[in-house]
Amino acid sequence: MAIKDVKPAEKKPVAQAAKQPAASREEQAGFHKGALSTLAKEREEMLKILSIVEQLMQMHVAALKELGVDLERIAKQAQANQAAAKAAPLEKKLK
Repeated sequence: MAIKDVKPAEKKPVAQAAKQPAASREEQAGFHKGALSTLAKEREEMLKILSIVEQLMQMHVAALKELGVDLERIAKQAQANQAAAKAAPLEKKLK
């Protein structure tokens, strides 16, 4: 039986993306600057939405006060119920 020369395994072609040179420093900086600009605009829009939601909530609170609903009492009651629920044994919670 003859001894065969063993050649190192040939490397398979690398994907095209790996062969392309990495983005230059300026390109990377431009990408990140663009992303920050976009995110800053998104944050501004989110703050506008939050402001509108807050105004709507205040309008509803004012309307409830005019109707004589005591929101502070309801909030205190809810907090007491949550505290009692945390203190209750697990068996009672399951029933």
